[in-house]
Amino acid sequence: MVTTASLAEVASLIGEPARAAMLQAMMDGRALTATELAGVAGITPQTASSHLGRLCASGLVGVLQQGRHRYHRLATPQVAQLLESLMLVAAGTLAPRTRIGPRDEALRAARTCYDHIAGQLGVGIADAMRRQGWVEVDDDAGVLTLSGSAFLTRHGIELATAPEQRRTRALPLCRLCLDWSERRPHLSGRLGAELCRHSLALGWVRKRPASRALEVTPEGKRIFRDVFRVGMFREAAAELDLAG
Repeated sequence: MVTTASLAEVASLIGEPARAAMLQAMMDGRALTATELAGVAGITPQTASSHLGRLCASGLVGVLQQGRHRYHRLATPQVAQLLESLMLVAAGTLAPRTRIGPRDEALRAARTCYDHIAGQLGVGIADAMRRQGWVEVDDDAGVLTLSGSAFLTRHGIELATAPEQRRTRALPLCRLCLDWSERRPHLSGRLGAELCRHSLALGWVRKRPASRALEVTPEGKRIFRDVFRVGMFREAAAELDLAG
């Protein structure tokens, strides 16, 4: 049972600036060392270890042991969804607004949100799949239709045989995650995770170093435009045709 005290404890853990910075660094799904997280938060490794101990005890962060090294990652997709929701609220309530820089633009265009694609690309994929009748959605969840399943299978995306089956089977097939920058939903759950994994594996997108931002490759732009029919790439292609 969730009590007022337990809710306040989670809020206080996330609300400390150094811990918030470390949690945000883990939003791309990577497992990071205390030293790496200390650098992100601008604190000493010893202080980072103390913070991480509290985060692990609370169940927000999990630890992977590999030899003498300990790696930290968000404990569950629900933690990532909580952080994304907090970012949505923060983006809409904080004032004065800061000027958006190139790094922010890259994150807004395409980024990882734990194990799925977010930003304009993630929202564009969700919109396109809904428009084609490949998914049917309500406020916070979706259903993959028969035509959607056939479409994914044709392009090598097999949800039933996805890697890490034990973890992905524990996730709902298709959920919606409200995007903090676009204010509209992108796909999460097993469907979102497999779309992200497949896109990375086939080189449609690639991760930018030391960032959650994703770069869409020329092949990825073609696939998302011509196969998935994502509006942002179709509109860009139409503008080029008119300019030519």
